[in-house]
Amino acid sequence: MSTVQPRFPLGFLLSRRWIGFALFVVVLAAICIRLGFWQIHRLDHRLDENAAITRHLATDPVPLSTALRPGDKVGPRSEWTRVRVVGSYDVEHEVTVTFTTRDGAPGVDVVTPLVMSDGSAILVDRGWMPTPNTTKRPDNVPPPPTGQVTVTGWLRQDSGADSNAVKPVDGQVRAVSSTAMASAVSYDLAGGYLNLRGQDPPAAKPLALEPRPELGQGPHFFYALQWWFFAGLAVFGLFWFAWVELKERRARPEPSA
Repeated sequence: MSTVQPRFPLGFLLSRRWIGFALFVVVLAAICIRLGFWQIHRLDHRLDENAAITRHLATDPVPLSTALRPGDKVGPRSEWTRVRVVGSYDVEHEVTVTFTTRDGAPGVDVVTPLVMSDGSAILVDRGWMPTPNTTKRPDNVPPPPTGQVTVTGWLRQDSGADSNAVKPVDGQVRAVSSTAMASAVSYDLAGGYLNLRGQDPPAAKPLALEPRPELGQGPHFFYALQWWFFAGLAVFGLFWFAWVELKERRARPEPSA
């Protein structure tokens, strides 16, 4: 009389199908965990930026030459520095930044070079005005003050958009870049631009100034939790499918002797 030898109940996990499935789950979980930590890294970067912005905006304006030396560009460390600069607006080379909106309303930003006493200049985003939602340059842009003007504002980095977006065409751009604008003027431009916050004398018809930057934390922490949840879900799924197959195998009738 022969007896049936007991089998290892989880032996099916050593099959090629289950080993491949397990490796897939491990790789998937590792990627999700890595993406979660990447979002935490982005959150830390955002918090560091917020702290730098808060620190810059809490200080008094400094001369442009103090914050940005000749030949330098506005970078992450100098962006949002409040500066003061004296010069005269060059309306001839003024451009409008198309497809900018405020509270859902279409409009343009008006960017005008401010020429300083040494002959160099810096681009000044004078503010926003509502316009029809078309590609046509508005012909009713309020003029800046004439003569010598003292401008205060915060520094901004050039846009990283492609050349088609930053190169002036018919007095319009889609993003601001001093590098692209340099080919359209006969003087040296500072590397970056200035968001106007005040000027003396003031404009007869002021534009809507750039709002203060948003200092929220963004969705990065919740994105990290989501990625880690997906990693846990993948591992849970592996054990759940293994339990289902084990249950099915145990429900099958044993082969007769």
